[in-house]
Amino acid sequence: MNKAIYIAASGANSGKSMLSLGLMQLLLRNKPKVGYFRPIIDNPVEGKKDNHVNTIVNFFNLKCDYEDTYAFTRSELLDLLNDDKEDEVINSILSKYKKLEEKNDFVIVEGTDFSDHGAVIEMDLNVLIAKNLGIPVIIVSGGIDRSLEEFIQGFRLTYDSFTNKEVEVIAVIANKVQEKNVDIIINGIGENLPKSLLINAIPVNSKLNNPTIHEISQALEAEVLFGEEFLNSTTGEIKVGAMQLSHFLNHLTDEAVVITPSDRSDILLGTLQANISSRYPTVSGIILTGDMDLSPSVIELITGLEKIVPILKVKGGTFGIASKLGSIRSHIYAENKNKIKLSINTFEKYVDIETLSDKLITYKGTNVLTPRMFQYNLLKRAKQSRKHIVLPEGGDDRILTAASQLQKLDIVDLTILGKQVNVEAAVKRLNISFDFEKTKIINPSTSEYFEEFSETLYELRKHKGLSPAMAEDLMADVSYFGTMMVYKGLADGMVSGAAHTTQHTIKPSLQFVKTKPGFSVVSSIFFMCLEDRVSVFGDCAINPNPTSEQLAEIAISSADSSIAFGIDPKIAMLSYSSGSSGKGEDVDTVRKATEIVKQKRPDLKVEGPIQYDAAVDPTVGKKKLPNSEVAGQANVLIFPDLNTGNNTYKAVQRETGALAIGPMLQGLKKPVNDLSRGCTIDDIYNTIILTAIQAQEN
Repeated sequence: MNKAIYIAASGANSGKSMLSLGLMQLLLRNKPKVGYFRPIIDNPVEGKKDNHVNTIVNFFNLKCDYEDTYAFTRSELLDLLNDDKEDEVINSILSKYKKLEEKNDFVIVEGTDFSDHGAVIEMDLNVLIAKNLGIPVIIVSGGIDRSLEEFIQGFRLTYDSFTNKEVEVIAVIANKVQEKNVDIIINGIGENLPKSLLINAIPVNSKLNNPTIHEISQALEAEVLFGEEFLNSTTGEIKVGAMQLSHFLNHLTDEAVVITPSDRSDILLGTLQANISSRYPTVSGIILTGDMDLSPSVIELITGLEKIVPILKVKGGTFGIASKLGSIRSHIYAENKNKIKLSINTFEKYVDIETLSDKLITYKGTNVLTPRMFQYNLLKRAKQSRKHIVLPEGGDDRILTAASQLQKLDIVDLTILGKQVNVEAAVKRLNISFDFEKTKIINPSTSEYFEEFSETLYELRKHKGLSPAMAEDLMADVSYFGTMMVYKGLADGMVSGAAHTTQHTIKPSLQFVKTKPGFSVVSSIFFMCLEDRVSVFGDCAINPNPTSEQLAEIAISSADSSIAFGIDPKIAMLSYSSGSSGKGEDVDTVRKATEIVKQKRPDLKVEGPIQYDAAVDPTVGKKKLPNSEVAGQANVLIFPDLNTGNNTYKAVQRETGALAIGPMLQGLKKPVNDLSRGCTIDDIYNTIILTAIQAQEN
C-alpha cells in the first residue's frame, strides 16, 4: 500500500506550498501521523529554518526533529553533484525518507523550488528522487506570466518527464490561472492523457499571490514606524500618492498599499482617515519614501488614532520603490495563520479532494524495485540480525578494503583468514582504517581449531578414502578451513573466490555442508542493478549444461530468492526462440523445464521458451507473445546454460555500467558464496551483505 506522495512543480512560482498545506489537512483527517519531507531545501538565511518546513511543522504541530525533515541544502547538493556524487545524494535522500516512512502513516514529499538557473537539471533531479522513492506524483504548475499555449505545453512536458521514467502521476493541479481559462486549461492538459488522471485548476487569488506587508518590509529593508501587529495583512494594488489628496482618494482600492514621499503629510493623514471611514476601502499599509523623518506633530496625531495600518519608512525614491514592489514574491509563512487558512480553503474549494483522497489511499504502487531501493533494503535487512561472515582470502587487497568499509557500517562481524603480520602490513600499505579489535585474523595452520577441524573432516570424508594426514593437508587450505567454520557454527556464512576458482571455493561446501532438503542442485543468481530496475540472472556461475529438471529447479530457487529479497518474480526461461516457433534439442529442454515449473509451482508467473528481447522489452514482448503476463516485464531471467548466462551478465555489466551483486549460491544448507576473480571492492562488499541476509534464514 502506498504511504507517500511526491509534490513536483513544473517551474518556479508554482504554488507548491498551497498544495502541501491542503494535502496535509486532507490526510490528517484520515491518518493519525503524517510526515513531511523536503529532499532539498533552500540555503538557510542567517541560521533560520527553511520556510516551507517551518510553516508545515508549526501550523500542524507535527512531532518531528527539524533535521529529519530534509536531506540537503541547495549548496550542499550542488557541491555533491559537481563532485559527481549523485549516488550519495540519492542514497542519503532515500535513507532519510525511509526513517520518516517508518514513523508515520503517510509522508508528503515536497520537491525542489526552481532556481533561476538549471531548470532542466532540477526537473531531472525531481524525477530521479520520485523514481527511487517509488512513490506517485502530483504535478503543480503556476500560470502567471505565461500564455495558455506555453502553460499547457509545459504541463505536458513535465508529465512526460515522469511517466517516461515509469513514475506514476496521479493528479495535476493548474494553479494561479485566470478564472475564465479554467475549463480551457483542464481540457487542454487532459487531451490524450489517461482518463484516470485527476486534473484540477485553481484560479489566481490576489490575497494569496500578493506579498504581505511583512514580506514587503523585509524585501525593502524598511523601518516599521507604526502598526507592527498588522504586518501579516494581505495586500492588493499599489497606489502612488503623488497627486492632490482630493484626486488621490478616488483611486483607493480595497487592501491597497499606498506609496508616498515622507513629506506628503496630506496623503499620509488622508489615507489613514480614509481607512477609518466607512465610505472608503480598507488600506493594507503605507510606505513612506525619501528616508525623511515625520514631524513630531504628525507622529503625535497618528499615535492618537484608534485605528492605524502598518507605516513603513524606506530609503529611495517613490517610483523606484514602486518598481521594486512588482518583483517581490509572496510566500506562505508560519506566522501568517490567515494566509495559511486561506490557502487550505482555496485548495479544498477548487480541488476534487474526495477523488484525490481515494487515489492516495487506494494507489497500489509499482512492483518495479529500483537499484537504490534494493540496496537500501539490503542494508536494512542485514541490520535486523547481526551475522558473522568468514573471508578466507586475507591476502587480497580488495577483501581487506571491503572489510574496512563494512567495519564502518558495523552491521556484520567478520573473520579474515591469513597471517596477522601480512594483514597488518597490507592495511598499512593500503592506508585504510582497520580495527583489529573488531575483526579477528586467523591463520588456519596455527589456529586452536586446526586439530578439531581436521578430525571432523576426517570423520565426514573417511568413507571416501580420506586419511587423517590428508584431512590435515586439506584443512591448511583457507577454503576448507573457512567452510568448516561455517559447518561448525563459528561463522554464519563464507564469501570467497576473489583469488580462487569457483571449484576451489564451493567444493568443500558440496562435500560436507551439503544441499538443503528438497534441493538436488546448487545454483547461483546475480542481482543485476540496471538503471531503473533490478533483475535476477540465473544461473551464471555454477551449472554448465543443466537438464530440464535442473533448469526448473534453478528457476524455482531463483524465484524464491527474489521473493526473499523483495522482488515479485516474473520468470523468463530464455532461449533462442519465443513460444512454439523454435525446434531443436536446446529449445525443447527449456520448454520442458517451463512445464515442470508450472506443475511444481503454479503460483509462479513463468514464460518459456522466450528470447531476451521479448522478455524485457514491452513492445517486443507484446508483439511476440501478446497474451503473456511475463513477456516484456520479466525480472527473473533463467539462462539455458552457463556459457550464455556468464557471458550475458558480464556483457550487461560492462556495457551498461550495471552493478552486479553476487553470485549468490542457492540450495546449500548454509550460505557460502563465490566471487569472480575479476570482482571489485563493491562486489565483495555487496556479496558479504547478501550472505549475512541469507544466514538469517538458517
